[in-house]
Amino acid sequence: MHPDPPYRPVSCDFHDVLEATATLRRRAAIAFLAPAGDRMQVSDRIVDFVTRGDGEYLLLASGEAIRLDRVVSVDGVRLADFSD
Repeated sequence: MHPDPPYRPVSCDFHDVLEATATLRRRAAIAFLAPAGDRMQVSDRIVDFVTRGDGEYLLLASGEAIRLDRVVSVDGVRLADFSD
C-alpha cells in the first residue's frame, strides 16, 4: 500500500458545495478515491468536517471519513470543475 500524497486543499467554491450538501441533511451520492486508488461511491449524509494532521475530512453518518482532496464528486458536482 502506498502512502497518501500530501494534502492538496480543495477550492473554496467546491468546499461551499460540500457544506451546502451537509446543511440539507439528506443523502448524497459521493464518489471518491480510496487510498489504494480505486474509485468508490457511497450514498450517505455528510454530518461534519474535521481537520487532522494530514488534511481536511468530511464525516459521513456511517462514521466513514473521506479526505476532501480524494472526493471526485458529490451529487454529480465534480471537484475537477472548480479551479483552485
